Amino acid sequence: MHRSDKFPCVYILASRVNGTLYIGVTSDPWGRMSEHKQGLMPGFANKYSVNQLVYYETFDTMDLAITREKQLKKWNRQWKIRLIEQMNPEWRDLFNEHDGSISEGPSDTDRFRL
Repeated sequence: MHRSDKFPCVYILASRVNGTLYIGVTSDPWGRMSEHKQGLMPGFANKYSVNQLVYYETFDTMDLAITREKQLKKWNRQWKIRLIEQMNPEWRDLFNEHDGSISEGPSDTDRFRL
C-alpha cells in the first residue's frame, strides 16, 4: 500500500498472535500506525500494548470504512481471527516502523484496492 493524501481504511491491531485485538478506522493509515507504535494514541490499544497491524481493508469513502468498522466490532472473536488469518495467516506486523510502509497481506492481493 502506498501513501496518498486520503486513504480510508479499517484496521485490526493485535498484541501478539491470537492476543488482544483492536479495531480502528482512519483516513491516514501511515500516520495512525506511527501513532500506535509510538504509544501516542491514548486508550485501549495503548493501555494493552496492542500495536501490531495484522489486518486492514481499504474503502473509497470514510462512510464505507466507518460502516465496516461498526460491523467488525459486533463480530465474535473467532470470526475476527478467521478474517485476520485469511489475509495474514502468520500474523505478521504489516507496518514497517523503519520506513513507514504498510505491506500487503500475503493473501490480500485480489481482495482489496491497494
